[in-house]
Amino acid sequence: MVEVVVTGIGATSPLGGTARDSWTALLAGQSGVRTLEHDWIAEREIPITFAAEVAVKAEDVLERREIKRLDPSAQLALISAREAWADSGLEGIAPERILVDYATGIGGLWTLLDAWDTLREKGPRRVLPMTIPMLMPNAAAAAVSMELEARAGARTVVSACASGTESIANAYEHLQLGLADVVVAGGTESVVHPLPIAAFAAMQALSKRNDDPARASRPYDVDRDGFVLGEGAATLILETREHAEARGARIYAELAGGAVTSDSYHITAPDPEGGGASRAVLQALEQAGAGPEDVGHINAHATSTPVGDIAEYHALYSVFGEYVKQIPISATKAATGHLLGGTGALEAVFTVLALHERTAPPTINLDNQDPEIPLDVVTSPRTLPDGPLLALSNSFGFGGHNAVVAFRSN
Repeated sequence: MVEVVVTGIGATSPLGGTARDSWTALLAGQSGVRTLEHDWIAEREIPITFAAEVAVKAEDVLERREIKRLDPSAQLALISAREAWADSGLEGIAPERILVDYATGIGGLWTLLDAWDTLREKGPRRVLPMTIPMLMPNAAAAAVSMELEARAGARTVVSACASGTESIANAYEHLQLGLADVVVAGGTESVVHPLPIAAFAAMQALSKRNDDPARASRPYDVDRDGFVLGEGAATLILETREHAEARGARIYAELAGGAVTSDSYHITAPDPEGGGASRAVLQALEQAGAGPEDVGHINAHATSTPVGDIAEYHALYSVFGEYVKQIPISATKAATGHLLGGTGALEAVFTVLALHERTAPPTINLDNQDPEIPLDVVTSPRTLPDGPLLALSNSFGFGGHNAVVAFRSN
């Protein structure tokens, strides 16, 4: 088996405009969830008035021409990919040996709906000629591949909230197969828009805590009442260990394995027993050549929904048994909200940094832990032990998509 390592990270999130700023805010127990200050909240009578928008707006980072030619989801992807590439120190790589696998859950929604409004209000002549390239779900992967001149492939995963993690699992396979020496993997989402908020609210999926947004996302708490919509992007630079060591790269961690399964149960609800999720965990561990007893940290999917949190617990218990109560578990959506297709990539970055810095990040807003979920939830930054350490990052999405990646300390 080829060893795969992480040599670069990047992110733009509700907590910060870079991976490091996001990590620092996460460790400080900050929340990226805020009341929305948009006219459309009142105009459209949107019932949920808060979300987790990015801390640093894309227009403050990108050039005007890039803003005009890219949907917000692709803008965020480009920002995080540039950071990750610079962080990796890569240069002089043959373009035919660089591959992009970049995910989204929904894609260019802002572009699509703005164009529909233009068509209805101003007619077809006013619809922008770049509309289709901007709204395509693969627009982020295309933008990143053109930025980095990656010619081994530009692939796109669209698997709801498992998308970002699935792209990282795919990257592991690409490198095992020798399709590239370097894979740029990640996920992005930017759909803090009246339609998705109204639609998620109609499903009773969102928290209703309009009066206390910073405390609305509360995984594992008995008073959890739904997830908080977030936005952002995150990117990992993955290489074979041989390639990374030959160029003297800094290595954050090893990507030891990744797995994808499906529930075939319900279009929105997870399998209540977590059968598909537990199979993904076991398969990721098998790829990593590890057993349940080797896991020392988990970044859980933990969306703060009454049904989802307990289903994930059942999945973990079926794999780890009573040992699961000894594993430090972080539920970082409490701070970031749920980035949909971008969430797995951001949480993978957090998992890599947890291993690299030997610190499990905190889960905020946990005041009264659900007795039906007796996990060891980290509520303040916790030092992880020295020595070899394996960590998991879990993502599960509508449609029964399950994706789990395993990282090992370097």
